[in-house]
Parts: sequence; C-alpha cells; structure tokens
Amino acid sequence: MPDLSSILSLLADYGYVIVFVGVLMESAGIPIPGETVLIAAGVLVQRHDLDLRTTIALGIAGAIAGDQIGYLVGRRGGRPFVLRWGRYVAITPERLERADEFFDRHGGPAVFAARFVPGLRVFGALMAGISRMRWSTFIVFNALGGIVWATAAVLAGVLAGSSYRLVEQWVGRVGMLVAGLVVLGLVGTVLARRHHRRRAR
Repeated sequence: MPDLSSILSLLADYGYVIVFVGVLMESAGIPIPGETVLIAAGVLVQRHDLDLRTTIALGIAGAIAGDQIGYLVGRRGGRPFVLRWGRYVAITPERLERADEFFDRHGGPAVFAARFVPGLRVFGALMAGISRMRWSTFIVFNALGGIVWATAAVLAGVLAGSSYRLVEQWVGRVGMLVAGLVVLGLVGTVLARRHHRRRAR
C-alpha cells in the first residue's frame, strides 16, 4: 500500500488524474487509500501546486462515480460474484459479513457512515447493491457522504501542511466519530417521525 510520500510523488507527476482515479477505485471496491490521496492533494493545494476547488470537485466526482460502479457490481453480480472476484482485492467472506451486519442495522445512513470508516469504505457501495437498496435512497446518501468526506479530507491536508502525517493518523478516527454522530441523528429523526405518525393515527 503506497504511503503519503509515494502518493505525493505521484500527484506531483500526474496531478488531478491521481485524485480522481484513486478515489474512484477505492469507492468502486478496490482497496486504494483514497483518503490518503485526498490528504496528500490538500498538502499540494497548500503549496499552490494544485487548485483547491478543482481538487475537491474531482474528489467528490470520484467518490460518487466510484460508488455508482460498486453499487451496480453488487446489485447485478450479487454476493457470489463479489466473493468470487473480491478475493483478488482483499474482500474476504469475514469482512463482507461484518459490512453486511453494519448495513442491516443502519440501512441508508450506513452508506453515508461507511464513507468515513476505512474498513467499510471499500464495501459500502457493494453492500448497498447486494442488499438491493433503492437507488434513489443510495444516491442521496452516497452524494452526501462523498461531498462531506472529500471536502473534509482535502481541507485537512491544506490545514496540515508539513504536519500531514499526524493528520493522516487522526482523520480516520475523527471521521468515524462524525459519521457515528450523523447516523445517530438520522436514526433518531426516523424513529421520531415514526412515533409521531403512530400518535397521529
């Protein structure tokens, strides 16, 4: 797995292509360190080697497009297809089972939350497709997660500057906390609406 220094070197050579392709591949189900790519890109934005708006836009586009690919693979191929070919990209039955349990518990908000959890980010779109989640539900949470995650990761790199290694260690933990709070809020809202509907009957 390439480290930040290697990714910085690739970004210096290929720029925005690495931003888009790196994030797209991870979102589609290939374990590429997309978050690290965005942090490194943010460092280069801080150095004025990349443009902030373009970097964030391509990060968001890669996240959303990659998740669409992952969703279609999971929906059309199903669990047997993912398990058969997933072993070549470190998708094991055990990891898929844990992701499946997470999605069963949280439904649509899990698509958003998975974006911030390194261990789940690769599986998020695949699991949504396998579970045959409605595309309209998936695209809303997919887009919301991609926008927040890509923007936050790039800005973390910009703010970190030369301290980007420290940010890389903490950004995943902070992201998990934020995602957890958002999921709790969304689940709470859904439960409150159901309770209100029952009382109104």
